[in-house]
Amino acid sequence: MKSFNFWIIALLFAVTSCTIDKTDYEAEIGSEVPENLEFKEATSLTSGNYKISIEALNGTFYKGYNELHFKIINTQNNQELTTAAVTFLPIISNADGSKSSCPHEYNVLYDSTNKYYNGYAVFTGESTTTASWKLYISFTADNQKYEINKDVTVQKQSNKNLNMTAFAGNDGEQYVIALISPQKPTVSENALVAGVYKYNKPTTPAGTFPDPSQFSYSKVVGYTLKLDPRMPEPSMGNHSSPNNKDLTQENDGLYHGVVNYTMTGNWTLNLIMMNQNGLIVKGTIVPTDHTPGVEGVKSELYIDTLF
Repeated sequence: MKSFNFWIIALLFAVTSCTIDKTDYEAEIGSEVPENLEFKEATSLTSGNYKISIEALNGTFYKGYNELHFKIINTQNNQELTTAAVTFLPIISNADGSKSSCPHEYNVLYDSTNKYYNGYAVFTGESTTTASWKLYISFTADNQKYEINKDVTVQKQSNKNLNMTAFAGNDGEQYVIALISPQKPTVSENALVAGVYKYNKPTTPAGTFPDPSQFSYSKVVGYTLKLDPRMPEPSMGNHSSPNNKDLTQENDGLYHGVVNYTMTGNWTLNLIMMNQNGLIVKGTIVPTDHTPGVEGVKSELYIDTLF
């Protein structure tokens, strides 16, 4: 009995110590988790008498999910264009000459309430010396179609709560999961939102570049993301939390769930993605035992976060 009591006391001490060490994690890294709440112009394009302004959070394109606001203005009379048929196609070119896209809203629709065309892009990589992004945009005005493109820079996402992952599913399809919120979690139950997308393999030969049929993505419909958040660092011993909720799709097309962060620090969102028929598309079950001093095993499908 004495040895058992001693073991319990030692375990409680270890857990308490690691909690104390990790509670003020922001002080350890010397900076707060960045949170961007204001949309600013990230780039602009001009064609004829029209200027297209594209706004993003912090005026920056980041790797991962980016909500985008498009505004088209007639520079002759300063009037906004609200009835144009707008298309948007981001393409990355690599040093070997290959080109690909990322999940995006191709047909961008006007939001009359907020007075902008609303779209998004999930940039799957940062701009580098060997990989460059270009935006291809078209719109109609005065019964004329305008086509324009511009090179842009995609920055590293410094907020790990907005991380993303791209992977091949067991069904042979290519998927992308991107975290959207919360930008800045709290020690509590947090509403967790993610976008889930699938690459649409072309069914016809490529036409004139950039042919959108070769770069198409769609929102995944009716899947489930089973969620098991854990602190995988050896000091935390695969620590988990209660009251988490799996992510399911809601009317906005995004996937919503709940992640309960019981302390600040490094967390891994272990995921199992299941299709409409309950078949596993990607992901594995992780051990549930608490093992101080041992690094936690991650799912085959996971996204790391930090706050």
